[in-house]
Amino acid sequence: MSGAVKRFRVMALIAGVMSLLLWFVDLPVAYLLDNEDWKAKVAWIPFVHGWVYAVYLLAAIQFSVKARWELRRVIWLALAGTLPIASFIAERKIVKTYS
Repeated sequence: MSGAVKRFRVMALIAGVMSLLLWFVDLPVAYLLDNEDWKAKVAWIPFVHGWVYAVYLLAAIQFSVKARWELRRVIWLALAGTLPIASFIAERKIVKTYS
C-alpha cells in the first residue's frame, strides 16, 4: 500500500504544478495576450499536462483499488487532478490517512 501512496503522492504534486501552469500561464497567454512569441514558448504546457494527467489517473486508480474505495470516491479523486489546488488537497488527505 505504501508504494501506491508514494506513486499517487508524486503524481498528485506533479499534476498540481502542471495544472497551475496550465490555468495561470498557458491559458492567459493564449487567450488574453496577443503575443505569438509568448504563445510559442508556452505551447508545451498543455501537451505535458495531458500526459501527466493520464499518469495521475493511473496512479489514482491504482491507489483506489488497493484502498478498496467505492466508485464515488474514485471519481472524486480523478476529478481532483483537474483543478489547480484540488490535487494538493487530495494528496494531503491521503497521506494523512494512509501513511
